[in-house]
Amino acid sequence: MPNQHSTLRAQRRAETQRTIQAYAVRLFTERGYDATTVTDVAEAAGVSPMTVYRHFPTKEDLVLIDQRAQLVTERIVASSATQPLVRRIGGALIDSAAALTSGGSRDDLTASKQFLLARVRLMISTPALRARHLDNNYALQQAIVDALGGDATGADAAFHAHAAAGACLAALHTALVRWAEDEGRTELPDVVTKALAAAFGDDIVGTGRVSEASADRP
Repeated sequence: MPNQHSTLRAQRRAETQRTIQAYAVRLFTERGYDATTVTDVAEAAGVSPMTVYRHFPTKEDLVLIDQRAQLVTERIVASSATQPLVRRIGGALIDSAAALTSGGSRDDLTASKQFLLARVRLMISTPALRARHLDNNYALQQAIVDALGGDATGADAAFHAHAAAGACLAALHTALVRWAEDEGRTELPDVVTKALAAAFGDDIVGTGRVSEASADRP
């Protein structure tokens, strides 16, 4: 019974967080990020400002918080340690891009391509969000290195892991900007694959997706 209550609380918390973020991104898009306050978001979502801050400690978090780090690290941990570092990291970035744009359930307004596209546009156009996005990437880089486990033990191995993670995240950022500029017309996983192939070569991910994406690369 305690486990059931705990699960229900977690579900309610996640639902409240998704609702608040959906309203926040809509208001930021309609009115502008700087012109919209946390109080505005709270009123639209039907909660108190304190509740907003309980789920999103900063205003920037209302745009930038998502499951990307968890998705990426889970996929890296599940990948074969015999693969090259960049293939493991790149494959995880492609898979997480697919998960974040898959659409989710009908009730989850935050798990869709259009929602992610709106968030990326806000990140590109808002200086405060760009700066915070960079901080988040540093944190994700370290999370990736930690997920690689034994492949990142020792000074040289850790250096290689940090370099590989940083390079893959730079390719991901380039892909996100291109995807937003293109209004999301191409599937995000394909754009991420093209960016990785441009940086590391067509065989980096080792899936058909790379060959398909690189076939129309200029």
